[in-house]
Amino acid sequence: MSNSIGHDPEDEIEASRAPLLEHLTELRSRLIVCVVALFVGFGVCFYFSDQIFLFLVKPFTVGQQLLAAQHSGGKHGPFDLLLALVGLKDIPMGNAKALELVYTAALEFFFTKIKLAGFGAVVVTFPVLAWQLYRFVAPGLYKNERGAFLPFLLASPFMFILGAALVYYVMLPFVLWFSMSQQISTTAINIQLLPKVSDYLTLVTSLLLAFGLCFQLPVVVSLLGMAGIIDSKMLRAGRRYAIVGVFIAAAILTPPDPISQLTLAIPMCLLYEIGIWCVWLIERSRAKREAEESKDVVAV
Repeated sequence: MSNSIGHDPEDEIEASRAPLLEHLTELRSRLIVCVVALFVGFGVCFYFSDQIFLFLVKPFTVGQQLLAAQHSGGKHGPFDLLLALVGLKDIPMGNAKALELVYTAALEFFFTKIKLAGFGAVVVTFPVLAWQLYRFVAPGLYKNERGAFLPFLLASPFMFILGAALVYYVMLPFVLWFSMSQQISTTAINIQLLPKVSDYLTLVTSLLLAFGLCFQLPVVVSLLGMAGIIDSKMLRAGRRYAIVGVFIAAAILTPPDPISQLTLAIPMCLLYEIGIWCVWLIERSRAKREAEESKDVVAV
């Protein structure tokens, strides 16, 4: 009797089955594209893994050359290493030896290159992965929401690159210079820094990933503000707690020296303020749009 009056549950299941299958088919096709892109990116990065590793180890190489020049009577420091990396200072060759990195297992460097290729594949194919995610969720968004989502899709890789550049050109010079300055060489003892290739790659990729993800803060905050989960007033009220959280995160994610921690904490605090400003602009735009819509309704 109830079936004759209300909706038949079997009819509801049949009605929802086709859209569900369409969504699953769409999801499968998007995942296939992502997997293929990752495989292609992995192959390309593995083929150029030696060149990528040499690029990542360049701060270490330049730092050793500057340190050797300093021992020969020159005056150099981490700022000189930073300037040399960006091409604003000539690198003194002097009597610097070739940089020595070691590996202690037969296949350690091979697996290191595999890890490097995997990390590089995710970074290189991120635009493809993000675009496939957008194409999958776009049909469920309104036209204005799709237009608002695209700028964040473009800002995300830009902010990741900005964080990675801060690691490579600012943080690594200070960390490596501090590490190399701890070496002791006398007639009685020689304490020399000989890092393993896997340890060095782990340090660099961990810092790149940590900074790249932390620099997504304005993007994440803006998306939460657009969704109405947070507002600028809430962010301003929680500023002091956010600053404490930023410094705790910086202490966990960076090497145990104050310069590295400040290198991450200070930009994060600035990015938090940028996030507040972005959310305020979103609220202002939303209020203006709602006011115009209310005027149209009154006019009708």
